[in-house]
Amino acid sequence: MTDSLDIARRLDRLPWSRWHWRVVLALGVAWVLDGLEVTLVGSVGAVLERPDTLGLSAVQVGWSGSLYLAGAIVGALVFGRMSDRLGRKRLFLATLAIYAVATLATAFSTDFTFFALCRFITGLGIGGEYAAINSAIDELVPARVRGRVNLAINGSFWIGAALGAASSLLLLHPDVLGPVEGWRVGFAMGALLAVGMVLVRRHVPESPRWLLRHGRVEEASRILDAIEAEVVAQHGPLPPLPAVAPKDRREQRPVPTMREVLHVLLRRYRVRSGVALSLMLAQAFFYNAIFFSYALVLTRFYGVADHRVALYIFPFALGNVLGPLLLGPLFDRVGRRRMIALTYGLAGVGLAATGVAFVADVLDARSQALCWSAVFFFASAAASSAYLTVSEVFPLEMRAMAIAIFYAVGTGAGGFAAPLLFGWLVESADRGNVAIGYGVGAVLVIVAGLLALRFGVDAERKPLEDIAPSS
Repeated sequence: MTDSLDIARRLDRLPWSRWHWRVVLALGVAWVLDGLEVTLVGSVGAVLERPDTLGLSAVQVGWSGSLYLAGAIVGALVFGRMSDRLGRKRLFLATLAIYAVATLATAFSTDFTFFALCRFITGLGIGGEYAAINSAIDELVPARVRGRVNLAINGSFWIGAALGAASSLLLLHPDVLGPVEGWRVGFAMGALLAVGMVLVRRHVPESPRWLLRHGRVEEASRILDAIEAEVVAQHGPLPPLPAVAPKDRREQRPVPTMREVLHVLLRRYRVRSGVALSLMLAQAFFYNAIFFSYALVLTRFYGVADHRVALYIFPFALGNVLGPLLLGPLFDRVGRRRMIALTYGLAGVGLAATGVAFVADVLDARSQALCWSAVFFFASAAASSAYLTVSEVFPLEMRAMAIAIFYAVGTGAGGFAAPLLFGWLVESADRGNVAIGYGVGAVLVIVAGLLALRFGVDAERKPLEDIAPSS
């Protein structure tokens, strides 16, 4: 008889292979696309205010960003629920297709209404991606490397950010395409990349863990047999499976109702939920506070020209990419709780120190960017670990929905509050006021890290079924 722990141990014993690389590259592109979208829109915001483009007002540019974020929240909740019910593969194909169509349509916008609608629908696709992809990756990647892989994939957002900054600098340059046509080509390029990834994702299988939970035992076994055959062809015979005790066997369960999901989150795992919520809220506020005021601080306090702001994205993106890549292995070796506390704590201390230097006016634009890059070396690993925590500490049958709920709450609260607060603080033209905002962000992440250290789960190198058994 095949059961959930047979499946889990067969997946977890696999050596890293070309098959795993294909899965990671095919699914991890979701964060690259999100980074590309966010940075591209930020870079072309001023261009879209020109009368020979869309002629938007500054308020309308702001609304388009808010609608994208609102779409992501709605998409996470709607498609997260559908991912638990219909499967990971159906949803990670559908959400990427929605993103591709909406982004391509954005390139053909003629007025604010159509542009805003396209941004909302694009957000729907990206939000759905977060829930479906995080679930699929955790369920397909061996437990011993789940932490580093998850962190590296979440950190790839900043590869997309760098691509967005580079493409805007190139496409908007008057000697290339110029502002009138360049912004349209930028969105079209994102759509083409997404279409290519849809074709690649067709070859990523459904999660055998999800199939088994829904009673599709033969299909789960067939998929796993094919995966093992490919890995064996590359690495040779696999080690034997450890024995599974009869008490560990799991029966098929239907998708839980929303009432059951909330019972698990608020009653059965209320401490885990509290830790997850604090991590998500803190990182969302921290990131949105800095990233959405990045250009304002450079232009208002350091006199950086608008068209040169994108250049300062590159060191910022580099720190964000290297953090998860270099620190990720420690989350599997040293442990989740210690590393979450360390990265959240160092990010908070670093931001507080940067705030002090900012008030003292001892930084210029370049050194300010380098300070942010150093701070977000740790903050990027910390933020990625929040998504890792949410994706692995709740039962399989509600995993995607749990990811969606915490993403929606964290993004909704931090994503809306932080840009508004820092926009007001920067507008005051007072360095002290801006530093107070940095201090708030620092305190939030330090407190969240301490909560994780005290109440977090030691999930490193453990099968998902052992971390959060189904009831």
